[in-house]
Amino acid sequence: MAFQLISKKVAVIGGGAAGLVAARELKKEGHDVVVFERQAQLGGTWVYSPEVESDPLGLDPTRKIVHSSLYTSLRTNLPREAMGFRDFPFVPSGKPDRDSRRFPAHWEVLRYLEDFCREFGLNELIRYQTEVRHVSLGIDGMWMVKYRIGGDESSNVDETFDAVVICTGHFTEPRIADNIPGIEHWPGRQIHSHNYRVPDPYQEQVVVLIGNASSALDISRDIAGFAKEVHIACKNEATGRYGKHPVYDNMWLHPVIERAYEDGRLSFQDGSVVHADVILHCTGYKYHFPFLDIDSVVNVDDNRVGPLYKHVFRPTLAPGISFIGIPSVVLAFFLYELQSKWVAGVLSGRILLPSDEKMMKDIEAFYSELDAKEVPKRYTHKIHDFKRLFRPFEYEDWLAAECGSPPAEEWRKNMFFATVVRAFRQMETFRDEWDDEDLVLQAHKDFMQYLSADGRVITTASTT
Repeated sequence: MAFQLISKKVAVIGGGAAGLVAARELKKEGHDVVVFERQAQLGGTWVYSPEVESDPLGLDPTRKIVHSSLYTSLRTNLPREAMGFRDFPFVPSGKPDRDSRRFPAHWEVLRYLEDFCREFGLNELIRYQTEVRHVSLGIDGMWMVKYRIGGDESSNVDETFDAVVICTGHFTEPRIADNIPGIEHWPGRQIHSHNYRVPDPYQEQVVVLIGNASSALDISRDIAGFAKEVHIACKNEATGRYGKHPVYDNMWLHPVIERAYEDGRLSFQDGSVVHADVILHCTGYKYHFPFLDIDSVVNVDDNRVGPLYKHVFRPTLAPGISFIGIPSVVLAFFLYELQSKWVAGVLSGRILLPSDEKMMKDIEAFYSELDAKEVPKRYTHKIHDFKRLFRPFEYEDWLAAECGSPPAEEWRKNMFFATVVRAFRQMETFRDEWDDEDLVLQAHKDFMQYLSADGRVITTASTT
C-alpha cells in the first residue's frame, strides 16, 4: 500500500535565497505554500540599496531597518559553480547584461535568484511588501501569523498555518565591538559595515577597521584608494603579519584596539597609536527574530539560537516551526537546499524526526562538545570554522542522507576548501587567478597542506 503524504499549509518568512528554495522544496513535496516578503522584490540580502540606516551602528531600536548589507563593489567570495543549487546550476547565462566571471558581482547573484524563481514558478507563491509582525502557536496547534501589507499600520491581518519556516537571514542586525575602554568619549565617527556602501566619504581620512573576515578585507581595499590611511585591527594574524601591508602603501595591520582617547587617538595592543577619524566595525551580525516570542520559541544567547536540533528544529514545537539558514561559514545556497528538503519531507511525513527527548539529548551532547573544545557560544552555528571544529561537510552529508539525496560532490567540497585558503593567501587576486586544475585537482591537497602546517586536527572521513 502506497504511503500517503500529508499536505500542509506552510508559511515561509523571507523571500531571499533560503525562502525561495524552501518554497520550491515544500511545493515539490505537495504543500500549500505562502512566502511573506517585506520588500517589493525577491532576493533578500542580495537586493542592493544605496539607503543606509539613520543610526550608522544599528543600535537604535526605533531606526528604520535596511535589510541589505551589500556594498557597491561586493563580489562573491565563492566560485559560482559551488554556490548554485544542485538542479539549477549557477552558470554564466551568456547574455551581454550579465556578469560571467567565476566570482561575479552581487547583482549577478540576484539575477540568478530571479531566474530560479521563474524556472520553478515561485512568484505566484510570494506576497510582496508584506511584513510579518508576529508568529505564535495557538491552543489548537495551528500557527498564527500576523502581518501587515505595504507598511500600513492599520492593515494588520491574522492568518493560520500548519507550520512556519523562518528564512529571514542573519545579515541585518549588527554586532559591534563594545569592549573598547574609553570609546564613549572618543570624538570620531563610528559605523558598522552594514551601513557601508561606497568609499568616497572616506576621502583623506584615517580609517580603522575592526575585524578580519570577508567584509573587512574587501572594504579595507575598497577604501584604500580614497583614505589617507587604513588600519585593520584584528584578533589574530590570519590577514598577514602585523605592520605595513605588503601591497598597499597606506594600509597597516594591528592587533586589537587597547584603548580610545578623547583627543581622537586609538592605541593597539602592540603599543602602536593612530589618530583616527572613523572606526568601521566589520564585526558581524546578531541572529534576530523580532516577530517571535523568544522565550516560548527559541532564545538567542551570545548568538547561539537554541535549542535547535541540527540547527533547524525546536524540540517540543517540531515540526511546526523550523529555521533555514542559521549555519554560517558554509556553501549557503547548497546548505539551504538540503535543509529545505529535510523540512519539506518531515512536514509531509515522509521523513521522521526523533522524539523530543532524543533531539534534546543530541543538542545537549553538541553543546557539551563545544564546551569541551572551548568554543564560544557565538560560534555555535559556524559549521566549517576551521580553527575549532573541522569535520568537512559532515553536517551537509548528514542532511543529504536524511533526505535520501547524494552527499556533497567532491568537486564542490574542493572548490570550497581551495577558496578558504586562497582568499587569505592571495586576497588581491584569488577571484581572478583560478583555473579548473586549481579548483578541482589541487584544491583539496592545498587545503590539507595548509591545515597540517597550521597544526590543526584534521578529520578526513567525510572527504574521502
